[in-house]
Amino acid sequence: MQRTVISTQDAPAAIGPYSQAVRAGDLIFLSGQLPVDPASGQLVDSDIGAMTRQIFANISAVLAAAGSALDSVVKVTVFLADMGDFAAMNVAYAEFFRADPPARSTVQVARLPRDARIEIEVIALAG
Repeated sequence: MQRTVISTQDAPAAIGPYSQAVRAGDLIFLSGQLPVDPASGQLVDSDIGAMTRQIFANISAVLAAAGSALDSVVKVTVFLADMGDFAAMNVAYAEFFRADPPARSTVQVARLPRDARIEIEVIALAG
């Protein structure tokens, strides 16, 4: 099975020794995305809804670079620093998956990189 690294300047660069995404066969595995504005490199630090929307803009950019899109996402994992943000995150999340949403797990974690409040990773079908 061929393994292809996916990279785009339209999403935040990796902040460590990892790839934005890797395509393996018919699947694309995205690394966790933080709510970082790729133009400024700064965390979007307003409400959890705005953070979720920024993350999905980043995810969409990486998927586009891989020749895929949000409607090809099959699994999402959401990491929250505070499960109290779940309801507001869920409202923003639903904007991106209106019909036939992918499988999803949501977990609370002790801490995220850059002290972000949310991180999201996805697995998608290749285009």
